[in-house]
Amino acid sequence: MPHRLNRTLSPIRVLQVEDNALDAELVLGELEADGLAYSARLVDDEASYLEALESFRPDIVLSDLSLPGFSGQRALELLRARDSDTPFIFVSATLGEEAAIEALRNGATDYILKQNPARMASAVRRALSEAEAERAAHRAEAELIRAQRFEALAMLAGGLSHDLRNLLQPLLLAGDSLLDYQDDPRLARLGSLVRDCGKRGLEMVQSMLSFARGARRAEQVRLGALTNALELLLQGSVPRAVAMDMTLDDPELTFEGNHTELQQCLLNLCLNAIQAMPDGGRLQITSSRCALPDDFFLDDEEPQEGEYLRLTVADTGHGMDEDTLERLFEPFFTTKQTGTGLGLLSCKRIVASHGGVMRVESEPGEGTAFHLYLPLALQDEADGAGSGEDWLQGEAERVLVVIEEAAQLSLLADMLDAYGYQAHGSQSGTVALQWIEAQGLPDVVVMDAEMNLFTGVRTLAALVDRGYAGPVLLLARPEAPPRLEELPSLEHLHVVDKPVTARGLLQTLRLALKNSEAT
Repeated sequence: MPHRLNRTLSPIRVLQVEDNALDAELVLGELEADGLAYSARLVDDEASYLEALESFRPDIVLSDLSLPGFSGQRALELLRARDSDTPFIFVSATLGEEAAIEALRNGATDYILKQNPARMASAVRRALSEAEAERAAHRAEAELIRAQRFEALAMLAGGLSHDLRNLLQPLLLAGDSLLDYQDDPRLARLGSLVRDCGKRGLEMVQSMLSFARGARRAEQVRLGALTNALELLLQGSVPRAVAMDMTLDDPELTFEGNHTELQQCLLNLCLNAIQAMPDGGRLQITSSRCALPDDFFLDDEEPQEGEYLRLTVADTGHGMDEDTLERLFEPFFTTKQTGTGLGLLSCKRIVASHGGVMRVESEPGEGTAFHLYLPLALQDEADGAGSGEDWLQGEAERVLVVIEEAAQLSLLADMLDAYGYQAHGSQSGTVALQWIEAQGLPDVVVMDAEMNLFTGVRTLAALVDRGYAGPVLLLARPEAPPRLEELPSLEHLHVVDKPVTARGLLQTLRLALKNSEAT
């Protein structure tokens, strides 16, 4: 039957199981009189019923109780075996009270007597409404289960991240220490290998944690770590016919941003590029620094002159014409049959949230290049504090190092000794306080924020009570920063992300001592 127009409801698909065409027409007449728009299909045997369930995909089934060679109970059984939500209403002249109750127990939604069809339309409306509510409840329940599983994954990832960071910490410190032995090329190469393995492991941990929990705050993003994670995500997605080339001018470049969002943006652009090359081609990911003048920015962009990181994702695909380029960032505009038109809009939002801008270059048949311009903050004071390694050298300052893990404590103390400090190691806050009682206050304190018995906060409070007012370097995980409101008042408190590197710790240590001397 043809669709009937309706101002309030979309046409519903009604599957009728009935061997009497007149009775079937009377039922549909009730729906039409109530203003329900519908499309109907009539079947009277099991084979045609099963075919209709597959091809017609009804929103509701209206079935007689008994048919020659078939029955309403069998129809209900077949429906429920494949679908628990689609409403099923018995429409019969012979349905008694006991049979009606049994039908409802077996999964029927309602029953209507043919002698009293007046409530047919209201019963159909109610059944469809309840079915939609049931489906919504199922979706909500599934989303809740998914969220709970995701949260469990985040907790697991957080625990693994913490344990793996502790395992990687000695590798990073040992690698940096071995690099000091430049007179022995074998030790220097070994140090480089150990340090690089530790860094790669750390990047994998950070990537896992970012995807499991999401980035919760702005962070220092290292360009090499960002692109390494991108390579891991693209594994298995790049066809053999597509050659991927990644060229970075400075993998060690760091800038403030959201690692997870930038990863998502680059991944989306790369996948779009791959889809634009169905017959193969070349995918290029490059980075460079550039200075943007005031006239580079468009009318709707806020001009911000300065140095920028330019990330480019380029392909040799079919390209885009002018009309497509003009509409590229319109919501829901897409050239893909299964696309949503929101991917590039999301990329533009991510870049804009970093204070950056996007540009697109494309020619039909020549390929496309997306350029992301991300602003670079002024170089950290540490980068300009001096040239070479001389400025990192200590001047026999006494450093109290408080770390529970013996291997990390030993490596850190040895490294500080090698750079001209007098390092004393303690595996607990209570031992550190005993040392202070015997040796006096140190010049600087390096302390792990996560100690089990006498915590870092309690140890710092005890130090302040004993008159210590010097610099403190508190080592903490980026995803679990110390609650600064619980820390004692210290003018020179520096939080250092774990796992620490030798150079990063030495830089912070020199600057902390310099700032404390200035005050």
